[in-house]
Amino acid sequence: MLSLGLNSSAALWTTVIVLGAYHGLNPAMGWPLAVANGLTARRGGAVLGTALPLGGGHFAAMAVVLVPLAALAWLVEWNRPLRLGAGALVLLFGLWKLADPRHPRALARIPPSRLAWWSFLMATAHGAGLMLVPFMLRLCEAPAVPVGGLERAHGRVMETLARSDVATALAVAGVHTLAMLLAGVGMAYAVYRWLGLQFLRRAWFNLDRVWGASLAVAGAAGIVMAW
Repeated sequence: MLSLGLNSSAALWTTVIVLGAYHGLNPAMGWPLAVANGLTARRGGAVLGTALPLGGGHFAAMAVVLVPLAALAWLVEWNRPLRLGAGALVLLFGLWKLADPRHPRALARIPPSRLAWWSFLMATAHGAGLMLVPFMLRLCEAPAVPVGGLERAHGRVMETLARSDVATALAVAGVHTLAMLLAGVGMAYAVYRWLGLQFLRRAWFNLDRVWGASLAVAGAAGIVMAW
């Protein structure tokens, strides 16, 4: 039983870390700006120096979504309407990202010197905090009947998230942000130090449509499960 609980906890935090690394590798989350900062200053330390503002903005975007949800978890009488509303919000946001993957023009007017503010707005615009809304509002609940080991482990992961408090929400946002920074700043430093700008011209990749599709699927699944 103890082993099963540890496996559930490991699965939960592995998911948070993988999603953070995914955000970090997404160019939209800012690592090209870290490359630009290093090229402007002509030193590798300038690339790493973007970690605090980029990470601070991303963490804030996660926290402003997860913390209020955790604080309002006691509103059990509104559980079903909240679950349906959250699923619809995630679904609509995903569809909007699929239909219009362009970044808001206002983001282009924010100078690189305000990286923390830019990171916060970019992460918010991409729905970074929305990805865990279904779990925070119990869109995925543990089954009520006895099941096998794998299903029970998955249920414990969902139950842990569903019963999370403000401290857990902050921990999830922090671990996710750390994974995002390790992936994103690592990519930026590799481009600055070894790969060069030609890599960006030849191998530019845009994950916005993949992200939009995943949000739409998660939102639709949440609505079905809450209904």
